[in-house]
Parts: sequence; structure tokens; C-alpha cells
Amino acid sequence: MIRLAHREDAGQIAAIYDKIHTGEEKGETTIGWIREIYPTLQTAREAIEAGDMFVLEEDGRIVASGRINQIQVPEYKDAHWQYEADPSEVMVLHTLTVDPDQGRRGLARQFVSFYEEYALKNGCRYLRIDTNERNTRARKMYEKLGYHEVGVVPCNFNGIPNIGLVCIEKRLE
Repeated sequence: MIRLAHREDAGQIAAIYDKIHTGEEKGETTIGWIREIYPTLQTAREAIEAGDMFVLEEDGRIVASGRINQIQVPEYKDAHWQYEADPSEVMVLHTLTVDPDQGRRGLARQFVSFYEEYALKNGCRYLRIDTNERNTRARKMYEKLGYHEVGVVPCNFNGIPNIGLVCIEKRLE
């Protein structure tokens, strides 16, 4: 079940972030995030307070999360978007995470499917996502789901310096 996150979910969301950070530090995965910088417990709390953090819950346990809203980060202005869309028609997925202990079960794909349905229900046919250039696993998944990379924007992003921010989009029919 995917639902809006509640305040009490912040700890479970942050625990997923911590597992991802640990995997990165051990060299088991490459996301491009840095512990204590992004994402953090505060990242989860802010998204919950804004009312746009969603969680995928199984048996009372959060196994995935992501922030869905219409906020296009400033770096997007430097991307060469294929579709010229009015901001009111664009939905953005931020910080999609899946508990590493629950990987390879299609949970990320399930979350992206929810994101697409949510966008359509809210009148948005244009989807935008970004990821770190180093996150090849996410990039491959988005490509398989019909998303297109429109370019890489060099920047400092979410407090992390020297990022190649891959901008990704899809138009829903």
C-alpha cells in the first residue's frame, strides 16, 4: 500500500536512508549521497511536513519512500527538456528509496507506477526526475520504464558538491 507519510514514519524512512549510506560506504552500491548531508532524518521530516512524502508500506513496515510534488529544482532550468511544459503540468519525483533488504522485488517500479498514476490524477502529463550521474542502477531502471535522459547538469546539489545531475523525463499519453 502506498500512502502519504505521517510524522511517526520519519524514523523508518531515515533508517532506509542510513542503510543506503552504509551500502555506499562499503562499496556495495553507488548512489552518490553522503551521510549527514543528504538525505537525512531532517530531509524526511521536511517532506512529511510539506505533505508530499509518500511511503510504500508492507505489513506495517515502510519498505520504500519518495517525495512527489510539482517543485522543479533550480538546476532544472539548465536542462534541455524535450517537452516544453507549463509548470502546472509537471510532476516531479524526488529521493525515491527502497530498503536495501527489500531489493530486487520490483518495489521501485511499483512506486514509479504510483507516481505516474498520481501525476495523471493531478492533471500532470509531464514527469521529471533527477538522479546522480553515478547512480547507474536507477538510470537503467528509469530507461526501462520509458523515461529519457535529457542531459547532465554539473552542480552542487542538496549540499553535495560536484554532482552530475542527470535530468530525466517522460510524457504520459
